Parts: sequence; structure tokens; C-alpha cells
Amino acid sequence: MKAVVYESFAAPPQLTTVPDPTPESGGVVIKVMATGVCRSDWHGWVGHDPDIRLPHVPGHEFSGVVEAVGKQATKWRVGDRVTVPFVAGCGHCPECHSGNHQVCDHQFQPGFTHWGSFAEYVSIHQADINLVSLPETLDFTTAASLGCRFVTSFRAVVDQGKTSAGQWVAVHGCGGVGLSAIMIANAIGANVIAIDISEDKLDLARALGAVATVNAAKVPNVVEAVLEITRGGAHVSLDALGHPVTCFNSVSNLRKRGKHVQVGLMLGEHSTPAIPMSKVIAHELEILGSHGMQAHRYDAMFAMMKSGKLAPEKLIGRTINLEQAIDVLMNMDKFEVAGVTVVTEF
Repeated sequence: MKAVVYESFAAPPQLTTVPDPTPESGGVVIKVMATGVCRSDWHGWVGHDPDIRLPHVPGHEFSGVVEAVGKQATKWRVGDRVTVPFVAGCGHCPECHSGNHQVCDHQFQPGFTHWGSFAEYVSIHQADINLVSLPETLDFTTAASLGCRFVTSFRAVVDQGKTSAGQWVAVHGCGGVGLSAIMIANAIGANVIAIDISEDKLDLARALGAVATVNAAKVPNVVEAVLEITRGGAHVSLDALGHPVTCFNSVSNLRKRGKHVQVGLMLGEHSTPAIPMSKVIAHELEILGSHGMQAHRYDAMFAMMKSGKLAPEKLIGRTINLEQAIDVLMNMDKFEVAGVTVVTEF
């Protein structure tokens, strides 16, 4: 099969031919129909993820068709249209037994722990608990764009932040994660403030439902701007970028007993950001993480999509071929493209 492979960290990946995968006894092989290019892939490529073993095929946001089925996989057939959470569970550990596959003790992550979806085919383990059946009305490109960004934001806003109608939600960073969070929080009935340094991205944030925007490059103090707009602070605030500055601002702009949800990855030199802990204590703030979403929670998200409350297709910026994914991957840290980039030609 054709695949994008890198032999060493931060070295240009190559489009090459590698052996086709075969399914594990409880797994499947999926023919990839679409795969997103995500900043998490960039983090892996530069060497921030200790799970990656070289040579490596990146890619973790994908949709496709079941191509082959292992002997012990009972729920799936060749030809089924599917997607997969970027964190897949083992099905046997205490976290999986509690329904929290997204923090499985022995998690499988295509594109990180194993070869991923920048290829024509990808192998997935424990298919019966990790695969998600796609509604017939959902196209492959949109399904791939759900990937880690949209589903992680859904869990961050709905399950972790427990956002409710009328609350103020601040979203720091308007890339794929942030724009997803804005759409989801708006659909729930929250009042969303979008924070970014790009006017183009802030324009898109407004189009997706943000009631206010803050250009962090133009205001003297982001936290004060959010406190003024919300008259006391956000009930829920997300760092959707993953940077010490956005993390600090997200915690600092909360009202008393507010919730900060860390969605953007904090890796490498950014892994230990400063936190205003005195405020966390005095105001009884909550600091939460959001790491993917379980396969069994997709139905709630699909229901909101079917009703028209969520339209993730609006977040797709452009579609490209597999070879073009190399350049996009290498430049993900430059934040040049608004919306989600999806590979649709293999």
C-alpha cells in the first residue's frame, strides 16, 4: 500500500510503498477513505510522543470501509462504513470496564502507538469496542474531520465542562479544536467568546456562533477583556491551543467555581505551564483534561448532527491528496490554514 512514512523525527516524510496490514484476531483492517491532518500529528513528527517507534506512519483522524475482519471480531463485516476514536481501549482494564476507554490503561492509538491512517489501509485492534458505525447520511470527509478535534471538543464541552444554556464559555485558540468547541457550545445554548490572534479565524468563529471575540494580538490584557465581556468571568474556559499563555489566560479568566478544560496538547518545552494556583484555591476553580471520546458516546453527537444543531462539515477548510499531506504536516505549527484539512485522495 501507499503510505507517508518518516524514518527519523523532524525529517521530511516520504510517500512510499509498505506492506499491507493484516487484521489481529479481534481487529479489522480499514480501507482509508479520508483522514485529517492534525497538530497532534505534528507533535508526533517532531518527537514529542514517547510512544512512537520509527519508522512511523502518522494519522489518527480517519474514516473508511472495513476491508478485512479478524476471527474474533463479531460485530463487523467487510464493507461496513466506520470511524474510530483516536484513543482506543483494550476492553479489559478497570477504566474500560467503567466505560472510560479514552483513558484506557493499555490504550491503542493509531498514528502514535501503531502505524496510522496516512496510508491506504490501517489496522485497528479490539474492533468490537472501538469501531463506530457511520450513519449513511454522513460522508467520509466529514466523518474524518470529527477525528480527535471535534470529538475531543464535544467531550470537553459536554461531558467534562458540563456546559449548560446561558453560561459563558471562553475558547482560547480558534483552530480545528477551538472552532469545534465554539460550534458545540453554541448548539447547547451557551454564550461563547472566541480568542485568537487571527482576524480570519475570529470571523469564522463568529460565523459558527461566537457572540463575542477577542483579538489577543490587539488587546492589552486578554483576561481583563473576557472578565469585562462576561461581567465576572467565564463559567467554562477551554485552552484549545495548548500553550503556556493560553493555558494561564484560560484559568485566569474564570469566574468563581468555574471550570478550565485543557484540550490543546502541552508537550515538549510547554509540558509544565505556570498555573495561577492561588486563584484556583481561593475561587474553588476546577482544572480538567479532555482526551478523546469513547466510541459509545458518538451516538449523542450524531443525534445533534442529525437534528441540525451541529454541522461539522462547516469546519472543513480544504481537501488534499496523500502526497500533499507531507507539506501540511510539516507546517502545522505555523497555523496558516483556517479550518480542518482532510486527505481524500490516496
